[in-house]
Amino acid sequence: MKTIDIIIAPTGASRLETKGFAGSDCQEASRLIEAALGNVTSKTMTAEFHEARAEQQDHLNEET
Repeated sequence: MKTIDIIIAPTGASRLETKGFAGSDCQEASRLIEAALGNVTSKTMTAEFHEARAEQQDHLNEET
């Protein structure tokens, strides 16, 4: 299941957590929410992002 959690701290700072997305799909899915919330100060990619990137690279290596 794909989800995007929006966590808002008492200070007003917000954080998005995506789950169930592969590779850069999470960035595309959260792009509009990020724009609505304001400036992005940092990004941390999840293990799912890196796993999908590794799988894509393995597939490219098999083709060559």
